[in-house]
Amino acid sequence: MLRKSTNCLMRWPTFCLFIILSASLQGCLPGAPKTVVNNTAPTKDDNLALGNPSQAGSSNPDNYLITRPAYSLSYNRKRAIANWVSWHMSAAWKGDVKRGNDFRPDPDLPAGWYAVKTSDYTNSGFDRGHLCPSDDRDGSPADNSATFLMTNIVPEAPRHNREVWKSLEDYSRQLVSAGNELYIIAGTDGTGGTGEGGQTSRIADGKITVPATLWKIIVVLPVGSNDISRLSTNTRIIAVSIPNRQTAADKPWTAYLTSIKDIERMTGYDFLSEVPKDLQRVLEARIDANL
Repeated sequence: MLRKSTNCLMRWPTFCLFIILSASLQGCLPGAPKTVVNNTAPTKDDNLALGNPSQAGSSNPDNYLITRPAYSLSYNRKRAIANWVSWHMSAAWKGDVKRGNDFRPDPDLPAGWYAVKTSDYTNSGFDRGHLCPSDDRDGSPADNSATFLMTNIVPEAPRHNREVWKSLEDYSRQLVSAGNELYIIAGTDGTGGTGEGGQTSRIADGKITVPATLWKIIVVLPVGSNDISRLSTNTRIIAVSIPNRQTAADKPWTAYLTSIKDIERMTGYDFLSEVPKDLQRVLEARIDANL
């Protein structure tokens, strides 16, 4: 009997070691590393996960942050258009909701601010151009309707809107259909575009600024979770800067490829601010060549 007990005691340390190692590997012990599982089911993620490029908030009327489930944006009261709109895109956002076309003033603007109306664009020579597209938010009536709030709309040269800009939007959704998720930020810069009636700096009796340029940044990732931790030096970055004029559509959107760094120089914004600095520098210097 003593011998049997002794053998059990001799075996016990080995058994304990096995239990400890198993628990450590599973992240069950206090202080043990957690096992990170990459979920490859498409999800609706944070529209500002990669950062707030202008540090928009509630104190500056020309850099005023509006957040809603469909997207987040920085609004400029003086220009009466968005500085930028940021949104996440994956198959989880997609559906078969019909385009709402319910263009309307944004009720979330502070009291006393001019709220742009759809009629402000009538006979202006410019389209009501979406920054976050309707087709990126057809998963629910509420999300689709949100894209028609006038704070998400800018005066856009008709051919720019319907041809070159639309082509890039379509390409983005092709990337999603191919098994990717995207972080997208689109915005405006400068003053003065060329629409159907020629060059104009403002419309609606001077209330609304016509931007000189529309730009867009697209970060492409295979569908997964823990997105920032999955960014690497191989992550695809698409950045374009396209003049807001009719003749911009004479070329494909690929002719307007640029780098995030160049868009930062133009706008003064800090993109990818939630990404580690060393990686940020690599990604921001890249001009896409994966076409």
